[in-house]
Amino acid sequence: MYYLFIIFVIIIDQLSKYWIRTHLKLESSMEVWKGVLNLTNYENSGAAFSSFQGYGRFFVPIAFLTVIIVLKHRSGIKNKRLIMDLGTGLLIGGAIGNMMDRILYNQVTDFISFHFSNGILNFADYAIQFGIIFLLLDLAINYFLNRKTKDTL
Repeated sequence: MYYLFIIFVIIIDQLSKYWIRTHLKLESSMEVWKGVLNLTNYENSGAAFSSFQGYGRFFVPIAFLTVIIVLKHRSGIKNKRLIMDLGTGLLIGGAIGNMMDRILYNQVTDFISFHFSNGILNFADYAIQFGIIFLLLDLAINYFLNRKTKDTL
């Protein structure tokens, strides 16, 4: 099931970035929701918060290793819940989506700009963030289920 989440994230991420690159000039903005959301075409050749500018391809092996580690860890887990599939799929799909940009362009197209936030992100960035949240939630659920089982013994 998590493969579907991975594929979905990659497709949406790449299509949205393609649309932004072909419809918005670099560093121009389009207001989507007044006072809340803009689409801003920004090319980030670094990491989060535009750190390490110019080193986009440096993060390719890091993303690749992250994907391998998450897949290996996931394969060792016996009872996988939907929330783990969702978290894993979002995390891996987001990592692959941004990795593809770094391989092809040595940078990542960011475009989602909320007025209440300083950063400009993309769909893959949000997928990674929500993937981590779902995996942490699954970890907490697993902890409480195991604790409850031990308490009943």
